[in-house]
Amino acid sequence: MRVLFWGTPEFAVPPLRALIGEGHDVISVVTGPDKPRGRSRSKLDPSPVKVVAMQEGVPVLQPEKPRGDEFMAAMEKLAPDISVVVAYGHILPRVAIDLPRLGTLNIHASLLPALRGAGPIQAAILGGLSETGVTIMQMVPQLDAGPMLHTLRTPIHSDETYGELHDRLTELGALGIVQALAMIDSGVARPITQDDEAATYAPKVDRTMTRLDFSKDADAVSRPAADRRRRQRRAAGRHRACFASGNRARDRRRRPARSMRLGRRAVLWRATQREVASCTARLGTRARRDDRRSLRRAVGTRLSFGA
Repeated sequence: MRVLFWGTPEFAVPPLRALIGEGHDVISVVTGPDKPRGRSRSKLDPSPVKVVAMQEGVPVLQPEKPRGDEFMAAMEKLAPDISVVVAYGHILPRVAIDLPRLGTLNIHASLLPALRGAGPIQAAILGGLSETGVTIMQMVPQLDAGPMLHTLRTPIHSDETYGELHDRLTELGALGIVQALAMIDSGVARPITQDDEAATYAPKVDRTMTRLDFSKDADAVSRPAADRRRRQRRAAGRHRACFASGNRARDRRRRPARSMRLGRRAVLWRATQREVASCTARLGTRARRDDRRSLRRAVGTRLSFGA
């Protein structure tokens, strides 16, 4: 089966690897353009899906938008049997959806028709759901409204964060798409129409949705707090302003000039308010003397503890 794969972020990597590993003929990958990084914006970072495609020797297409006569001509030349879309990042036009002989499939990280939209994983945690899953559906122009081919379920643990659930669902999606293609290939797939009246919407997460409302019960407050702690841990791992770089001129500008009380006194290198907050979140409020080695490795800075 000739498969045309559409995807961009990390969530789409396990399904792509699964399709290649199961022996499907992935004829090409359509992904987002490389993104500039750095202050000069002169260096470009490829998407995670592009990195895997290049490692596997799969041709890559990176249109700004999946439209236009030239792009559609390239699609027709590929002559795919089926398309698989996983978090591609753009809405596909009807002509692109209907181009493959067997149509276009999409992996959605919820039990449809619940939680249609861009943020189903976050919405499942914030809503306190005890169960979620992935749905393999046929794509239609309407948002996540196509007939369902296959559904896999998984429980949500009470202390599970977005990152942990994200990683489990992407592996579940990889399993689901392989099973769905096997069902199509053997002729046993039976599409089930969604109940639009039971549909709910999961919008993209914005800043207002991450605020804590202490008028709610403890369980409701802990869910966004857990997701916030995950983002703080990731941010603390990324920031590297609190370290001696080996460049004397730069280190003089970062000479120890800021002290913070963390149970015992810790001297941090000069950093921005955001970086200090990230480091503080990573250290916690009760830094112990015997934790100096792990704290130094986590934050990337020299810590000297006073009495």
